[in-house]
Amino acid sequence: MENNQPIIVKRVKRFGGGHHGGAWKIAFADFATAMMAFFLVLWLLSTATPEQKIAIAGYFKDPIGFSESGTPYVIDLGGSPELAPEKTINPTEKSEPTPDNTIEVNKDQVETMAEQVERERLELLLQELQNKVEENPQLQKFKDQILFEITQDGLRIQIMDAENRPMFDIGSARLQPYFEDILLAMADTIKTVPNKISVSGHTDAKPYAGTGEFGNWELSANRANAARRALVAGGYPDDQVARVVGYASSSLFDRKNPFNPVNRRIDIIVLTKKAQRDIEGEQGSKQAPAAPASAPGAAAPAAPKADNDNDQAPMQPRELRQKLNIFEDGALKMDEAKEQ
Repeated sequence: MENNQPIIVKRVKRFGGGHHGGAWKIAFADFATAMMAFFLVLWLLSTATPEQKIAIAGYFKDPIGFSESGTPYVIDLGGSPELAPEKTINPTEKSEPTPDNTIEVNKDQVETMAEQVERERLELLLQELQNKVEENPQLQKFKDQILFEITQDGLRIQIMDAENRPMFDIGSARLQPYFEDILLAMADTIKTVPNKISVSGHTDAKPYAGTGEFGNWELSANRANAARRALVAGGYPDDQVARVVGYASSSLFDRKNPFNPVNRRIDIIVLTKKAQRDIEGEQGSKQAPAAPASAPGAAAPAAPKADNDNDQAPMQPRELRQKLNIFEDGALKMDEAKEQ
């Protein structure tokens, strides 16, 4: 017997849970935003000044006073918010830091800081001059004759003679061409700092071969002045020269060998402010007492009469130059004196 009963097959379709939305993404974005705001607040607190912190605290304590003050913002574009004391409900609030936050600096601390800054400036100048000597082919040949050092008075630049390479003509203040090049090259760098300079000339212990009216003292002073003129020709301001002096052989570089050529040198010192004040006599200087005013109509005091009536009259400029005879061979020229 045949079974004609139909066979029924049930097919069950399974569906996934479907899309649940992006709620977790929104929560994560809110968390990231909150963390960013938190770190931003920390950064602002670490960079804000005490005045700004006080102003912000005052705003949250008394927003009415800030809204009716000169600016409606917590921090205006100038960065200096102010309260309105007559409108604020908290009159004790101030927009300025308390005296406990102020730092008092005495005079000694200021001078110490200024000296430190000045020393750093001179050290930079020393480095720049050394680099110029190393990079300039003309100056590099004479680097053994140039010495730089930081002293108590400032940056000292010593340019010394060599055995076969003197800076000046023998017994003269006429500069050799290479020494002029050194001074002209240094003048452009030295003038970049506001410090004044001192120029000094030195000779060795060998006596000057000439008349007794001209010696190493005059020669060293003339050479120092010739170096000053070369610096001025190189663009250095003449009013920045504090002193030009000659030491003859009183301050030898090589004391064991007084006749060593290195004793013949030119010293250029870029002075510190303290050394400059000492030279210019600003410390401890006292003004000379004023002369008593003479009575109206009183005659000027007569010049004291010479004890010897046979005293000679003062020499004329031409006669004085002929007697001294110290500016020869182009060492230093004097302009002709104009007859009155």
